[in-house]
Amino acid sequence: MTHDHGDAVHTSPSSAGGVHAAMVHGEGVAGQRVDALLQAVPARDGPTRPEGLARAERQRRRWATQVVVTDELARRACAERGLAPPRSVPSSQVVTVDGADVADLGSIVAVALVHSPAARMLLTELESEQEVPETAVRDYYDRNRDRFLTREALRRGVDPYGGAGPGDFLPYGHVREGIARELRRSAGRRAFFDWLDRARAGVVYAPGHEHPGDPSHPDHEHRH
Repeated sequence: MTHDHGDAVHTSPSSAGGVHAAMVHGEGVAGQRVDALLQAVPARDGPTRPEGLARAERQRRRWATQVVVTDELARRACAERGLAPPRSVPSSQVVTVDGADVADLGSIVAVALVHSPAARMLLTELESEQEVPETAVRDYYDRNRDRFLTREALRRGVDPYGGAGPGDFLPYGHVREGIARELRRSAGRRAFFDWLDRARAGVVYAPGHEHPGDPSHPDHEHRH
């Protein structure tokens, strides 16, 4: 499940001087925050031709703006909820992200969750709010029998959907909490993406800081 949402993008000509990368509810997000993140996140290997390098750097700046805006929005959301996240990662500290998180969350959200304590705290809070019905937990157990074979059954190569007996599976009571935790985590992530889509709708971006997928600029890209 990969999400790099944020199609509702607006441009602010008044930010052309580069002081602000974006405006959030009328307050500027400093371009220096984007610069600091670009220094902390190593550039991936890419094109070598000058025009390709320039395009890649433009897209990297737009991508970094989305990460910084996500941090700013998360700080505001935490404040509204009375949450006090720890201080942000120092800008000089290199940000490293697990590849599996990028595949599951999309690069913008994955880096935001590493870069922004507020985003992590908000995600944790949203996860804690999710209620997972017992019927959903049991349904997951019944539909994913291959995940709950015993070690002995795995060693014997038992087919979980044909010929396996009750003793070949881990008892439901032994795995129930783990399933509920996984479902709650997935629901929390969905709630986070829903929140972020709504929160970003009113953000106004300075030229050169639009979302990488904004079709209004010529070299846009939007990968899920």
